Amino acid sequence: MRSALPEHVDRLTDDDLPAYVYDLPDLREHADAIRVALPKRVRLLYAAKANADPGILRTLAGHVDGFEVASGGELGHLRTLLPDAPISFGGPGKTQAELTQALDAGVDRLHIESEHELRLLTTLLGERTPDVLLRVNLPVHIGQVALAMGGHPSPFGMDPAQLDHCLELIARDPRVRLRGLHLHLAGGLGARPQLALIDEGLTWADGWASHRVIDLTEVNAGGGMGVDCTHPQRKFDWRAFGAGLRPLLARHPRLTLRIEPGRSVTAYCGWYVTQVLDIKSGRGHAFAVLRGGTHHLRTPAAKQHDRPFEVIPDDVWSRPWDRPEIRDEPVTLVGQP
Repeated sequence: MRSALPEHVDRLTDDDLPAYVYDLPDLREHADAIRVALPKRVRLLYAAKANADPGILRTLAGHVDGFEVASGGELGHLRTLLPDAPISFGGPGKTQAELTQALDAGVDRLHIESEHELRLLTTLLGERTPDVLLRVNLPVHIGQVALAMGGHPSPFGMDPAQLDHCLELIARDPRVRLRGLHLHLAGGLGARPQLALIDEGLTWADGWASHRVIDLTEVNAGGGMGVDCTHPQRKFDWRAFGAGLRPLLARHPRLTLRIEPGRSVTAYCGWYVTQVLDIKSGRGHAFAVLRGGTHHLRTPAAKQHDRPFEVIPDDVWSRPWDRPEIRDEPVTLVGQP
């Protein structure tokens, strides 16, 4: 925890809690370091679903090439905060209203998830000419292990065989401008496996485009840069990632690579700050009941892993009875119902 943070937390009242507290100068410094590590032919987009706090988005605006959204709500939120920011709109299940919203907002890229979505888009265009990427679910492997999101049945993207149907539709409608492919396949990777994934994905994309005599100039490799919540000091190695991208991109000199990291950009600059309301023991187990809803603690509960936390002592106790406490034993942190 940064040295100035406890002082800031001390100024919060009970009514201020729970609160999310962000170190925006630290975020700015981290984003700058990522930007410096990446080659010039890499476009850095922040995946807003990771954290769409207004302060986070405004801070990143000057340090990324744009933002990626996955819903009409995120798109409207970003457009209100940053009217001129380049935005890519991805994710399956876009409604007619969301596609219309994206066209009206003039998004920088639309990621097409299916033939149906492309057909729906063409009915809404009028004279508008959106730039699109076709999202594909590739059977990519690193070594002998298939990646978590690629090569398996998935609501994300299309099977490679379905891309040709989309190409036929695009060939008949010059309003739709095909800019490239989206190849997001995995999450939670370190720099080396992420590089291997992108290498294999770009090689496949090059071969696919050459076979169809398509001038492919852009590939989006998505996000998936790992965040290890149990060992937060083990951060994604952006310097190694950037260094590995340079020779890889040299083998694909006509391609621009787009990436969409989310939590790996913002996870380390923020804290959830709350108050211990009560300490209880039941059937040999201790529980600390925290101010705030159980939904604030849903991710570690759902994924069955611990999150790092730190106790900031509060020596003020004005009650006439002894303060509840536990020492030197495991405790489960729970929220209010």
